Amino acid sequence: MIEFLNLQKRVAPHADEIKKAVADVVGGGWYVLGTHVTGFEQDYARYIGSEYCVGVGNGLDAITLIYRAYKEMGLMQDGDEVIVPANTYIASILGITENGLTPVLVEPDIHTLLIDPELIERHITPRTRSILTVHLYGRCAYGPEMRRLCEDCQLLLVEDNAQAHGCSYEGRKTGNLGHAAAHSFYPTKNLGALGDAGAVTTDDESLAACVKSLRNYGSTRKYVFDRKGRNSRLDEMQAVVLQVRLKYLDQENEHRRRLAAFYRHHISNPLLTLPDPLPREQNVWHQYPVLCAERDRLKDFLLRQGIETQVHYPLPPHWQECYAEWGRPSLPVTEQIHATELSLPIGPEITLEEAGQVVEAINRFA
Repeated sequence: MIEFLNLQKRVAPHADEIKKAVADVVGGGWYVLGTHVTGFEQDYARYIGSEYCVGVGNGLDAITLIYRAYKEMGLMQDGDEVIVPANTYIASILGITENGLTPVLVEPDIHTLLIDPELIERHITPRTRSILTVHLYGRCAYGPEMRRLCEDCQLLLVEDNAQAHGCSYEGRKTGNLGHAAAHSFYPTKNLGALGDAGAVTTDDESLAACVKSLRNYGSTRKYVFDRKGRNSRLDEMQAVVLQVRLKYLDQENEHRRRLAAFYRHHISNPLLTLPDPLPREQNVWHQYPVLCAERDRLKDFLLRQGIETQVHYPLPPHWQECYAEWGRPSLPVTEQIHATELSLPIGPEITLEEAGQVVEAINRFA
């Protein structure tokens, strides 16, 4: 069986180093917001190229706390609009609506599966305050048109970088292209912890300070609470795991690129549409998404050949029951992607030999 994801295999090369780091935390006796969290925040800020990194509990909290901080700072208010891709994972939307803000869903480009930059401008209104760009599948969702719109319309650009650790645009890492960025370190991510974890990166000192307060009950000094915050703190255990794994991130991303290139050069089945190539630094291949009108039949066929795949994602956000009040607006490109997308095995634990077996099976599918 070629598993779609095996976290045990993924962690195994670094297991001894991780165990030693965790043992140091256990022996140190300080487990929340200690020196290891500070160390990871500094390491990750340096890697991203940002001035500040604030560790938080998870990726959803990272998005939520960014927009909550902008409200606390007086830059946004209830009802303000945030432009967001319609085909994103639900967390991107939840981080907006949890703050009393209004998500404005914009269709993706069917070729890139990312928000269509040509459609953004027509969705900007006097209430638009921000664009939440999502680097979905590990692909950079930023470019000159988005930069121009943010500058011309004075919009806050927030990046959802949950799936794109290590991705770059013109020499700058995603997570350092806008005003702030949210990162998830869920175990399945390119940079994964051994539990829930997340971070906010930014060059804005005031935003970083506000997020740091909000993650810790709204406190800036012990037992003094200036804001109505929450408990969303990156813990010491996850911080040391992330410090270890960060050292190997670029190496593992390079392996993902080799697998993606192998798929692109060897999959020849005309029933599949492969992801458009981007400049290599603009894609870290968190997933390898193909489109196939016979998606469910292909998935079943591959499983019978001993190959696991995944659908990202079976239902788009505007079809979810939690947003039933939207009345299922028509978003045909998004709906087409969600009906046809299938992710092939890709990751540092997948070998080129296994990728060859995936290709052979796909090319036999009729």
